[in-house]
Amino acid sequence: MVRVFPVHNSIAADGESLIKVAVDIHKVVKASLHGHAQAQFTYICRRLRRSHSPGVFYGANPLDFSFTVILLELIFVIFATRVVRFLLKPLRQPRIISELLGGMIIGPSILGRNREFNRHLFPDNADFVLKNMGAMGFIYFLFVAGVKMDLSLVKKAGRRHYYVALIGVALPFTMVTITGFTLRSSMDHSLARVSSIGAVAASLAITCFPVIHIILKDLNLLNSEVGRFAMSVSIIGDALGINAIIAFEAVKQGESGAKPALWYLISLIILLAFVVTAVRRVMTWIVENTPQGKPVEECYVVAILLGVPVMSFLTDMFGIAMANGPLWLGLVIPDGPPLGATLVERSETIITELFLPFSFAFIGLYTNVSAMSDAGWQSLAPLFAMCLTGYISKFVTTVVTAFFFQMPLKDSLALGIILNVRGVVEILIYMHWFDKRIINLNLFTLLVILTVAVTGLTTPFITFFYDPTRPYMVNRRRTIQHTPQCSELRLVLCIPDQQSMAGLISLLEFSYPTTTNPFYIHALYLRQLIARATPIFIDHDEHGEDNKYVDDYAVNNALKLYQETRHEFVKLHAYTTVAPMRTMYRDICELAMVNKTAFIILPFQRETAGGVAGTQLIDSGLRSVNSDVLDHAPCSVGVLYDKGGLGNPLVARSMDHNTYRFAILFLGGADSREALAYADRMAENPDITITVMRFLSHNFEGDNELEKKLDDGVVTWFWVKNEANDRVMYREVVVKNGAETLAAIQAMNNGDYDLWITGRKQGINPKLVEGISTWSEHNIEQLGVIGDYIASEDFGGSASVLVIQQQVLRSGQETVTGNWLQKNCNDFTCKSILSWWV
Repeated sequence: MVRVFPVHNSIAADGESLIKVAVDIHKVVKASLHGHAQAQFTYICRRLRRSHSPGVFYGANPLDFSFTVILLELIFVIFATRVVRFLLKPLRQPRIISELLGGMIIGPSILGRNREFNRHLFPDNADFVLKNMGAMGFIYFLFVAGVKMDLSLVKKAGRRHYYVALIGVALPFTMVTITGFTLRSSMDHSLARVSSIGAVAASLAITCFPVIHIILKDLNLLNSEVGRFAMSVSIIGDALGINAIIAFEAVKQGESGAKPALWYLISLIILLAFVVTAVRRVMTWIVENTPQGKPVEECYVVAILLGVPVMSFLTDMFGIAMANGPLWLGLVIPDGPPLGATLVERSETIITELFLPFSFAFIGLYTNVSAMSDAGWQSLAPLFAMCLTGYISKFVTTVVTAFFFQMPLKDSLALGIILNVRGVVEILIYMHWFDKRIINLNLFTLLVILTVAVTGLTTPFITFFYDPTRPYMVNRRRTIQHTPQCSELRLVLCIPDQQSMAGLISLLEFSYPTTTNPFYIHALYLRQLIARATPIFIDHDEHGEDNKYVDDYAVNNALKLYQETRHEFVKLHAYTTVAPMRTMYRDICELAMVNKTAFIILPFQRETAGGVAGTQLIDSGLRSVNSDVLDHAPCSVGVLYDKGGLGNPLVARSMDHNTYRFAILFLGGADSREALAYADRMAENPDITITVMRFLSHNFEGDNELEKKLDDGVVTWFWVKNEANDRVMYREVVVKNGAETLAAIQAMNNGDYDLWITGRKQGINPKLVEGISTWSEHNIEQLGVIGDYIASEDFGGSASVLVIQQQVLRSGQETVTGNWLQKNCNDFTCKSILSWWV
């Protein structure tokens, strides 16, 4: 028996006081032994720390006070995890690896081996605060994960998703179970139980959705094809996993008698029924009573966030595990705006950046590598064998099943690796096993190390096997220049917000769609992913407009008005993408590729676009999207820098407005040729006059002969076609360097032009732009050196700028090898290689 006597700092100030304390304790013990002479006691004197320090100038040591120690723990934990994250960033490791390693560094495995470090930073009577904060971090993390989860993916999943999910769970579960029973005789008593073996097998067979989402988000694969497939499969697997956890938990309860198991099931059913019926109806009522376009009232948000610890308390009290309640609460909250978006926006940052580091520090304090090594390999081998069997069988089963359903081999390998990663949910399950005494400290440490090893080593292979931009690397010409005359021009129009609409519609109208040259416009409304784990792509012709993500009616009305005004010449198809800004370009490029469009139009914004609950795409995000589209687009791209000078041509036409004046700056190269081909379509518009200014290098210095011949051919074609058009003028100017080029452009800037059109950078003679980089306003990446200069404030004027990039053909080694295989494949082996390559 152990009795602990707390000793206050002020009492234990010197040796004389300690002697008095010892005498007092002896008297207390003697009195307590009255009638229990045979009892054996161990006495521990522990110093009780006061909360607040009076200050170092009073001679006080800050580390002798609990609140100061907690603040130091907070600083140290966050600092340690951030440093590890920074060091692992070049290796493209997911965040969870940094957090776990940071927790292990401060635990008994590394720094915690030092007694002085533990005594000052993590004393026994203060580290309980860190552990409780870590537990809070876990329950709120699962709550946010539940809010983001989209259970409708289960209904939307196709046949192959179900087969991959079911086979990928059933076979690994069977293999791990067989391995467990084979090695049962060498396991300790707790792990050898049927319920324990079943729990381990179920955990290894299922990959949880929150874990998959975090890994895919860190690798920028959320809206990739393999990413969507993996999330659908994991959602189905989670549905199986929840049932398996409930079943084995009931078996575990039944080991101590039938009555506890019965009460466990009754409390589980009652609590689930309450959440699914009453709580869900309350959440629906909150959404229905929130005005359109407005955030949820703060009182509701606070009440829901306070409901998280309530649900955790109830599930922990009933023995269902404290993390289940918050997850269930999150699942019944409608994802996306307004409720889900508001909850995630107001809580996610503090949870991920403040509470979760404590959670992983909590794990680190329980992870002890030296204790595992002291236990010996014999005690660890059975669980290690089960884990190894689970990982291998899960990988092989997933790859074979996915490949059987016509998924390319590289994608199948990436999918198999993704579905094998482990993360926060698995760590929570291990903690639950540790609390239930299914595993001891040695086995818990082994599982944490395996989690770090498997996830850390496999994630780089995901990017090796799977390149989400590979489908956009087409080797067919999809440009304005190569689109035949008198044929339909297919466009993708990207709309980030209402402010961009006027300039984009004006540009479409100036492009002059006609009966012989009609437009097929795919208008894509861009929205940042908030409060959802799964990106969505909405086709409004299929889903209509009755959708919570279609709330900017001004954008929809503007598109409808334009289509109604030009219905004889324009077909318009509207979409909405809800995706992370870092990967939104994939939806744009995929839309362009699937519909075989020749041109993508992107707006360039200077001002930040505000929105409700963070749902609008801000300026920095839009610039990132534009840059990625320019790098990966399967067709030509135009970036419109709208200064407001274009106005509204539909209104101007009704008021008999005068003509608009456009200037085409032709500096040579593929981009300039594409700009001239686009200007040729505008030349047919009776409301537009066009001035083409071609820049030539003095004495042809720096010219590329092939590019020069192509330029001459396009310019000659344009001039011959428009020679009789008195609204088209053509000039040439010879310059020696970039300074003369800018001087010639500035000489044209007399305020008469409404739009400047220029190529971005492909094929420009370097002599024509020599030295211009000093004029940059840091927008060269998107606008090129000339476009950036014209868009700058120094250039002046209200004329807008359209910068055009012609399609970049990516016919690298992969395409060349693929073409060779397609021409020479006859036997089965060669066709298998081709299917793997493609």
